[in-house]
Amino acid sequence: MAKLVETFPCVPSTERGRGILISGDPKSDTILYCNGRSVLIRNLQRPQDVEVYGEHGYAATVARYSPNGEWIASADVSGTVRVWGTHNGFVLKNEFRVLAGRVDDLQWSSDCLRIVASGDGKGKSLVRAFAWDSGNTMGDFDGHSRRVLSCAFKPTRPFRIATCGEDFLVNFYDGPPFKFHSSHRQHSNFVNCIRYAPDGSKFITVSSDKKGMIYDGKTGDKIGELASEDGHKGSIYAVSWSPDSKRVLTVSADKSAKIWEISEDGTAGSVIKTLTFTESGGAEDMLVGCLWQNNHLITVSLGGTMSLYSADDMDKPPLLLSGHLKNVTSLAVLGDNQKTILSCSYDGLIVKWLQGVGYSCKLQMKDNTKIKRLAATGSNILLTGFDNKVWRMPLTDNGFGDADHVDIGHQPLDISIAIDSPEYTTLVSFESGVVLLNGLNILSKIDLGFVVSASVISPNGKEAIVGGQDGKLHMYSVSEDNSLKEETVLEKHRGAVTVIRYSPDLTMFASGDANREAVVWDRETKQVKLNNMLFHTARINSLAWSPNNKMVATGSVDTNVIVYEVDKPASSRITVRHAHLGGVNAVAFVDECTVASSGEDASVRMWHIEPQ
Repeated sequence: MAKLVETFPCVPSTERGRGILISGDPKSDTILYCNGRSVLIRNLQRPQDVEVYGEHGYAATVARYSPNGEWIASADVSGTVRVWGTHNGFVLKNEFRVLAGRVDDLQWSSDCLRIVASGDGKGKSLVRAFAWDSGNTMGDFDGHSRRVLSCAFKPTRPFRIATCGEDFLVNFYDGPPFKFHSSHRQHSNFVNCIRYAPDGSKFITVSSDKKGMIYDGKTGDKIGELASEDGHKGSIYAVSWSPDSKRVLTVSADKSAKIWEISEDGTAGSVIKTLTFTESGGAEDMLVGCLWQNNHLITVSLGGTMSLYSADDMDKPPLLLSGHLKNVTSLAVLGDNQKTILSCSYDGLIVKWLQGVGYSCKLQMKDNTKIKRLAATGSNILLTGFDNKVWRMPLTDNGFGDADHVDIGHQPLDISIAIDSPEYTTLVSFESGVVLLNGLNILSKIDLGFVVSASVISPNGKEAIVGGQDGKLHMYSVSEDNSLKEETVLEKHRGAVTVIRYSPDLTMFASGDANREAVVWDRETKQVKLNNMLFHTARINSLAWSPNNKMVATGSVDTNVIVYEVDKPASSRITVRHAHLGGVNAVAFVDECTVASSGEDASVRMWHIEPQ
């Protein structure tokens, strides 16, 4: 049996030049955000407490709690809105195709009976209000000519809806049924976000023209604007009201967040606090999303990092929550007492996690270097990507050292370190052969005469196994002059070998292939020790041994992680179904009974395995 014990979640999907809309539920103090097809529910008091909803068929864009906290409405790029319950396994209440294109924002009415959604209508309606249970349309929303980026529902009666978008307009509708009331063109650039104050007395818009405008909540007339003195120097992407309707939080491309005091009559707003965000020093520090919830101020940077400030003490350093934006391709586990887990995503981001704690620190590779494989020793990590380079980076107590590299002349496929050899001999495979490295010095480059698909070197550096596209395993001895001598060829796989791993005690090794089969071999006799490991339905991407040599874990494109006990038949396996939406890319044992996995959903998960 397998039980999820910890999740290191992905961060919100971001896009340069656009704001993102995160939301939350003040009662349970949880927030919602989207990444890929997943909607993540995250507790602010316990950030490691994460739930994931993955039922959307397309990339999710926005999610909102109903005011009573019982339902969540989430939307995606296809224009579909799904309404689902927050308890008992996220039961689907309804699904509606609301717009012809992407939904950018949606809001509930305060009585939980109506939802308004806005976005890109692809020539058709850009805004639609509908009943949450039947989907019946409630009124016509004329007046916009381009994508509507944000919408707001007046939280008190009489109900009103305000919208804003790429046509620089702020439109106001009264109802229900809703009909056009008035339009304002005070902004001179895209209007990115519109939000009603919790008391319904006013609403505010923010724009890429660096301005914020305040309007009367009942009539829709403009009554004031945010002061230009001490204001933002870049596009303002998002705005959020304080629970008492007296202050607002704004975030901007100038890498700062500002808290504004709004006058009682709403005619003016003045800056009372500026919060600046500096992490990488580059464009990733631009702030693109924010939320004021209870006592928490949350800002989101373009790089995905969420900063949690306390509203009572804004001078206190924020709690940083970060992670991956893109799919995680590789994992490595280090340390004995408190385990350190390193994960890398193909966009060049390496994240260091601590078991039981979560996010520790991260490093973005320079020049947008893409990463495909990661291997680690206690003091260094080695990386390969989609160019011809192998990168080496020292690990320090508080992060990562400077990276250097060697060009091997071919695109690397697989990388493996002989961790018990004196000089950490490294085997890097490419399409037609392998390269042996000592540090970053090339010892030898060997053409093997067949198409290589996977490789591994034994911990003592004396033996190497190379898997071919033809499904054969070629075993070599590594001689003193760093040449390879073929000892034997093993045939069992019916598809290209994708992964090979030695057991920690070197008595066995395991291999997996693209035809969904894994095999455990006895190293001494070269015989199959455990076969019929055919329970995946697609290509096996990764494989790992438990430290006590008793279990083998495999991860596959079919989204499952399967753990086999070597001394028992393969049929008595333990299966973790739907471990990662889109497929599992990497697995690694953290201890004898804990497996870490990562995948296309940009998250890392820890599973406790109880042998049957």
